[in-house]
Amino acid sequence: MKLRIKREDLLVPLQRVIGAVEKRQTLPALANVLVVARTDNSVAITATDLELELLAENEATVEAAGEITLPARKLLDICRTLAEGAEISLDCSEGRATVRATRSRFSLATLPAAEFPALDDIQGGVTFKITSAALKHALEKTAFSMAQQDVRYYLNGLLFEVHGDVARLVATDGHRLAMHEIRENLAVDEVMQVIVPRKGVHELQRLLDDNDSEVDIQLTANHVRVLLPGLRFTSKLIDGRFPDYQRVMPQGGDKYMLADREGLRQALQRASILSNEKYKGIRMVMGGEELKIQTHNPDQEEAEEEFEVEYRGDPLEIGFNVTYLLDILATIEGERVQLTFKDTNSSCLVEDARDEALGQYVVMPMRL
Repeated sequence: MKLRIKREDLLVPLQRVIGAVEKRQTLPALANVLVVARTDNSVAITATDLELELLAENEATVEAAGEITLPARKLLDICRTLAEGAEISLDCSEGRATVRATRSRFSLATLPAAEFPALDDIQGGVTFKITSAALKHALEKTAFSMAQQDVRYYLNGLLFEVHGDVARLVATDGHRLAMHEIRENLAVDEVMQVIVPRKGVHELQRLLDDNDSEVDIQLTANHVRVLLPGLRFTSKLIDGRFPDYQRVMPQGGDKYMLADREGLRQALQRASILSNEKYKGIRMVMGGEELKIQTHNPDQEEAEEEFEVEYRGDPLEIGFNVTYLLDILATIEGERVQLTFKDTNSSCLVEDARDEALGQYVVMPMRL
């Protein structure tokens, strides 16, 4: 295999796929990227960790077509440190790869392409198009609520549900829940629910562009595939049953608090300084036009914040993990937020005061 390529044309695909390369791998080939040089003067670079596969393509001058695997991070570091605009020549033969650029030469160990594992070919399922910015935005509004290494493995990911012209993303760790809807012309006839693993969610967030270009999505029983310009993202799915999020959504709340989002976030942040470091509990005391935020810790230290709000309903005292509230307030973009309560033992619904379609968040109370 022999090709010539501009530094940037090799660097960009490598940067896009490097997230799938495992630092601590079980198979030597997983530390490598598969480089395929084609006769149509294009090069494809693939990385995988057996659960996630990223394939990026770009133009190159191919003098001899072929395929080989090269050490991913070493190749990326070489490209990063070369001068801008440099032309790279890559020549692979007899188990070695020689990389040349201007007055630099590197000799890299290789592994045969046959040793590189490939994900199963995916077919069937449902396919639809969605705006890149809308999907990126929805992931950012929900991903923070995913669980981390929970024994309930189906919580360590994000529910992606499509039906008709609605795509709904839901994430929960059992203590809080985030839900966001995308309404576009999807035209999906059947209801399809899949759970995308945590790593796949974060990689998609990184790879999606914040513009109005459309991406193609394919959902099957075992995989999700997203086609972006010059990039193919494929991830295995979490095999499990996601909780019925509709049952989790609070019902019958008759107490409402309307507050300035940024002011409330800052008040909670100040009060949290003296909260219990392990449980992060805060007490919210509501009544009239005032909210009191109270915290204390095992060192007998206390904090109290008074904050002006619009409150409708009977007086209420309720406890929460302040970190969960702060995460939500950092995610909501509107100037004002609405919190809906039922009683001390029921979950709280948090929404952007402008429109519930901008995202709904549920936080379970805690005993203090």
